Amino acid sequence: MPMMMTAGRNHAAAGMIIEDHMKKVLYKGKKKHLEPKKDVRVPRLKHSAFGDFPKTHIAEKKFGATQKKEAPKDPFADLRPKVTPLKRGQGIGGKAVTLNPKKEKVNPSKPKAGARKMRKIPMSEFRRFYDRGDLPIIIEHTGSGCKLKWTKDVDLTQLDYHHYLPIFFEGLREKQDPYRFLAVQGIFDLLEHGQARVLPVIPQLIIPIKTALNTRDKDIICIVLKVLQRLVTCSETIGEALVPYYRQILPIFNLFKDSNHNTGDKIDYSQRKETNLGDLIQETLELFEQCGGEDAFINIKYMIPTFESCVLT
Repeated sequence: MPMMMTAGRNHAAAGMIIEDHMKKVLYKGKKKHLEPKKDVRVPRLKHSAFGDFPKTHIAEKKFGATQKKEAPKDPFADLRPKVTPLKRGQGIGGKAVTLNPKKEKVNPSKPKAGARKMRKIPMSEFRRFYDRGDLPIIIEHTGSGCKLKWTKDVDLTQLDYHHYLPIFFEGLREKQDPYRFLAVQGIFDLLEHGQARVLPVIPQLIIPIKTALNTRDKDIICIVLKVLQRLVTCSETIGEALVPYYRQILPIFNLFKDSNHNTGDKIDYSQRKETNLGDLIQETLELFEQCGGEDAFINIKYMIPTFESCVLT
């Protein structure tokens, strides 16, 4: 896939493409890097823009001369007890003394709550709208890569933000391109030109943001944090408008607040990528406090008790 670049100061969307290409080179042939299309948590693609084909219209696989059709599996095979026949003298029934070795006591492992375990990613509305051609965006192929281009008849200053901005926020949980690139870069473009017109749409953005954070996927959480930082700074009144919704957004922040890289005495050369989850959460919380007004700190402290004010100190 050609590298997708974008003009301007916002390179968060293009940076994800570059990072994916780098991971493919570094972890080639290893299981450490899992492609999104092979990830079972990522929703699979539909047969068409209008959904899957009916089962009656899907061609059945024809088996050749060397291929044999597998026998249907018994769904109750695992529930039935497995009985192994015993030979004479092997049973222990009726014996008062046995020479069999004592069974070792199995120590059960410590249970895990799984609070940070990655969840299954639900299908986003952004993918459905883009596949149907309902969004005024296209990919412009150039010699240096691909760029996001809005159609000629679209003026971002006159666009209906109540309709389009929540759809683009739905695409924050996408992990496959071009959906991920288009959604992230489209959000940055809309926030750059929207300014005060973003404020009335804030209540519609909370559910997509919460759904993306609840996936517990660190890559998705990182890009959501960058979008939240841009959202808070695009207008002076948005920071205070987000304060009533801290209870929906901040619980995931509290889970991953201490997720930092323990580099010891080494140097972390990936700081420019801004993928350190703990640092991103701390920066976002400080922005929330600075732009959220008088009630921001006490609401953040209620959800994240370990947070310390950057304004009062």
